[in-house]
Amino acid sequence: MPGITRRAALGATAAAFAMPGALHAQTPQQLAIATGTTGGVYYPLGGALANYLSRGIPGMSATVEVTGGSTANYQLLGANRVGLLFGQVDAGVDAIRGAGPFRGRTVPARAIAVLYTNRMQVVTTTATGIRTMADLKGKRISTGAPGSATELFALRVIEAAGLNIASDFRARERLSPAESTNAIKDGKLDAYFFVSGVPTSAITDLAATPGTTLHLVDHADLHRAIVEKNGPVYFPEVIPAGTYPGQTRDNAQLSVANVLAVREDMPAALVTQILRITWEHREDWARVHAEARNFKLEGQKTAAAGIPWHPAAEAFWRGLGANLG
Repeated sequence: MPGITRRAALGATAAAFAMPGALHAQTPQQLAIATGTTGGVYYPLGGALANYLSRGIPGMSATVEVTGGSTANYQLLGANRVGLLFGQVDAGVDAIRGAGPFRGRTVPARAIAVLYTNRMQVVTTTATGIRTMADLKGKRISTGAPGSATELFALRVIEAAGLNIASDFRARERLSPAESTNAIKDGKLDAYFFVSGVPTSAITDLAATPGTTLHLVDHADLHRAIVEKNGPVYFPEVIPAGTYPGQTRDNAQLSVANVLAVREDMPAALVTQILRITWEHREDWARVHAEARNFKLEGQKTAAAGIPWHPAAEAFWRGLGANLG
């Protein structure tokens, strides 16, 4: 969505919902797909998926919504303003429990597919002198866009590292990854958090900037502390050296799974159509972004989904031979 800010895009979305004939999640002919910011992975994958569904389901008009991210997506689903979302498991667990940012308002979300892993990336450059989580103290950071799962996850990582979000930083911004990259380039920010598939365009942009050497801060050692406080939705992984331009070392970080989710009352036939078309286009999807290669039958696990399956999705995957566990 070149030339349109996230705020403008969200405003346009809200206006569209206020118009007569606006989207209802149960209406098969119209389906809004909540994605994320334009600098992440959800957005391009969502655009391709909207195209597949619009072409593959008679009478279907699927559209992509630019949002702050997972938390906002589950809130939109709860308000019946979108019918399908990309979302992280940690935000989904909070949503169905009415915990954290959902403040007692439970969302009737149901998983229909486990997609790929989102990697928490603590992004800085060698010029800042930041090498460890402890080095972030006194620095200017961004913890992600409001309503994003980046913000949710970032605050948990910061707490697990023994840092106080209210007092240990010179400044705390709440920027999208693209805005954060630009702020680092302009010398207005020292580091930012972003959770996404890899590689992601905003971080690639920073890494490819002449005279800049990217540094991703290790934090996998915080796994035990963060899981003890927040439950077993996070796990350690490694972003291999060379994932981004100039990245010469592996990054030991924490990850969380991504799902496609719908409301529990979505008709079973529509869920089945969505999954059939998505599965049939998985090779094309992988050409849109490499993370779609990780959308696999063996990845369809109840533990990975984090939230309950929609019954039609459970039947679909079992029909293909998945051992949901």
